[in-house]
Amino acid sequence: MKKLLTLLLISIIAISCKKTIEKIQEDLVLKAMTDGQWKITTFTNNGNAVDFSTYKFQYYSNKTVDAINNGIIEKTGTWDGNASTMTTSANFISASYPLQLINGNWNITKNSWTYVEATQTNGTDSKFMRLDKL
Repeated sequence: MKKLLTLLLISIIAISCKKTIEKIQEDLVLKAMTDGQWKITTFTNNGNAVDFSTYKFQYYSNKTVDAINNGIIEKTGTWDGNASTMTTSANFISASYPLQLINGNWNITKNSWTYVEATQTNGTDSKFMRLDKL
């Protein structure tokens, strides 16, 4: 009985630690994304460059994001990020080109506090995006 209680206690502690680590990771992603504006410095769609030079992005802790085009909010969308799976997503409903290209799930391939590189593959379509913090 004593071994069972010890095993149960260890299991509870391990689960609690894992949830705490996941929460810390989520908080860090949120802090990194919402602290300042971001700019897409490189974007390719099937190897072709797409110009996002007039856009800046402001991410918020309520998981919304403003796409700011030439200083004016063009569209507000939603975003999410998962540090444990190294993924992020965006959704700008009814967005026009090129903003619509950002929609969907992205796999983060490289990142730091000041940049994120991500890829997205849907069938034969392949996209690459690099965001840099301003």
